[in-house]
Amino acid sequence: MIKNKKIAAITMARDDEFFLSRWVAYYGKQFGTENLYILLDGIDQNIPSNVGNAHITKLPHEQLSRVAGDKYRIQKLSELAHELLKTYDIVIGCDSDEFLIIDPKLHTTLSKYLSNKKIHTTISGLGLDIGQHLYNEAILDKHAPFLEQREYALLSTRYTKPVVITKPVNWGSGFHSIRHHNFHIDKNLYLLHFGSVDMDMLEQKAKNRGPDWIKHLKRRGNGTINTITHKKAKSEKWLKIARILQTYCRPIYALRKPAMLGLKPVVKIPSRFKKSGI
Repeated sequence: MIKNKKIAAITMARDDEFFLSRWVAYYGKQFGTENLYILLDGIDQNIPSNVGNAHITKLPHEQLSRVAGDKYRIQKLSELAHELLKTYDIVIGCDSDEFLIIDPKLHTTLSKYLSNKKIHTTISGLGLDIGQHLYNEAILDKHAPFLEQREYALLSTRYTKPVVITKPVNWGSGFHSIRHHNFHIDKNLYLLHFGSVDMDMLEQKAKNRGPDWIKHLKRRGNGTINTITHKKAKSEKWLKIARILQTYCRPIYALRKPAMLGLKPVVKIPSRFKKSGI
């Protein structure tokens, strides 16, 4: 058995204390809060009460458009990862509403799995965009685990992200790609995205952030919830099908990103994923 590698997890957040506290709880359990590095966009930002020994850096907030803001944030996070890789073997970078899990059927931890895996530069988990089924699921209980309340996910290429890196590379906006590098989807890893976990939360957040984010909600988050609500869910075998498609299919305009031939299947989340505690 290989000795556990040194692994750090990083993120950047603004006005997102709810998801950030969940992010800290999850990755802190996986790697220890002392190996978490959080950039807060604004010196006025609240720090979650459960950060423990996490490293917190507050940056002055700049008024930027959504696109410019995305580029600014990913530049800061890439720079942080470069620095951390001087002392860490692996860095995981993701948004505060994203959780990289190891399939519970393996009965191992994320730390042990990554430590025993040969990673040349980067690996990805299969992206599951989890959303509220408006007819079948109630408003989110913010004190209970997400996966106890949500049963469906959109198999989304947007969230098959190269979040695990072992070398100093430059992520594209939102961690969706790595410049000059392909992506490699691991058969046992999943990236769970919870940005659309509750319609009420989405609407309130968009109002607080302004017109750009209201437009973004209509284009992205609302689409996820509508698809999950109105499409019949497919079986777990589609996880494997999606992984194969995303491995070999590429959009012509973005050859370093995964594609699924226009398919947008909804799947029922395997019940064993609840063991992740998210």
